[in-house]
Amino acid sequence: MGSAVEDRRKAAQLPEGDVIRILLNQHAQVHDLFDEIEGSTGQQRKEAFEELRAMLALHETAEEIVLRPVTATIAPAGVADARNTEEQEANEVLKKLEELDPDSDEFAAELADFKSAVDAHAESEESEEFPAVLENCDLDQRQRMGRRMEAVEKIAPTRPHPSVAGSTAKQWTAGPFAALIDRAKDAIDKVKD
Repeated sequence: MGSAVEDRRKAAQLPEGDVIRILLNQHAQVHDLFDEIEGSTGQQRKEAFEELRAMLALHETAEEIVLRPVTATIAPAGVADARNTEEQEANEVLKKLEELDPDSDEFAAELADFKSAVDAHAESEESEEFPAVLENCDLDQRQRMGRRMEAVEKIAPTRPHPSVAGSTAKQWTAGPFAALIDRAKDAIDKVKD
């Protein structure tokens, strides 16, 4: 993934509602959140991580349900499976990070490795998936995909669930139930803080 500025510049060149524009803007937000986590401590770091965790959970679920089935039919063989595998691995790391003290050295080390993996994953999406979608799907299709992504994100889990990550079928089956539980936990956590 390029810088947040570069991702936003690329996104701005695409029409409003285009799924690739939405995804590029989200990649920029992820970049910003990593910077915020790295540049903060205490409660601010914890909140920035929770925002990153939720954003990645929503983003990856929507990609697995909306983007990957299309990618599987238009991109070179193995591209969709590789991205899904990376997302499953990311969910496992996010789950581990959730259990660590955000101000600990272990958290900082895990986060640095995780950021590198997320950057590599986003770069692969931007170089292998996004061009295939732009080349093979017309604007109307891409905007429909954008609307579907936004709809899925409204009902997607907000926490990592490694057991369903990387599988479109499992996301459709278990995702809505996990989302209900996650959103309840999120509400309770807000009251505790």
